[in-house]
Amino acid sequence: MIAHLSGKLLEKNATSVIVDVAGVGYEVHIPLSTFYELGEPGSDVVLRIYTHVREDAIQLFGFNTPRERDLYLKVISVQGIGPKLGITVLSGIGVDELVRAVKGNDIGRLTSIPGIGRKTAERLVIDLRDKVGELTPDADDAKAAEKGVAAGDDNYDDALSALTNLGYQRSVAEKALSTARAEIPDSTVQKLLRRALQLLAK
Repeated sequence: MIAHLSGKLLEKNATSVIVDVAGVGYEVHIPLSTFYELGEPGSDVVLRIYTHVREDAIQLFGFNTPRERDLYLKVISVQGIGPKLGITVLSGIGVDELVRAVKGNDIGRLTSIPGIGRKTAERLVIDLRDKVGELTPDADDAKAAEKGVAAGDDNYDDALSALTNLGYQRSVAEKALSTARAEIPDSTVQKLLRRALQLLAK
């Protein structure tokens, strides 16, 4: 199984990247928390990998820090949450906020994530409450929370594409992004997504 990839970043978007490792391009699905940390195409990239094997496909899911990967593995161990929905969970709520929501039995916050209904949220709390305590913040996650993404003319479109790919209805995502852009003019993709997700969580 592939557990680690180190190479050059060929392509990136908010939900997946292509990593060139010795001339072989690997497509890797990523959460937004990892997207925030990535450099531009051509830069070096190191990802922790979870390999999911199905009868018809082998899928790679990548994370910037071991802590992200550890929490992801705990999330997908919950009944009803598969690998792709697990990525949506980590994209719809920050690692620290997810830990707080699970510990605090915050069902309302968990059900604000696309694809997570009340029963699944309750299972998250029941199954993970005693398991997330060992996941303490580390320096890499602190840096990820502060690091920005280069601004560009297509930031709004990129952010909208990311939100719709994560399962948010287009009209709802557009409204949140419009509010976010009004509040933070000339914002980066990262800032737009973070603020829009905060608005969508209310």
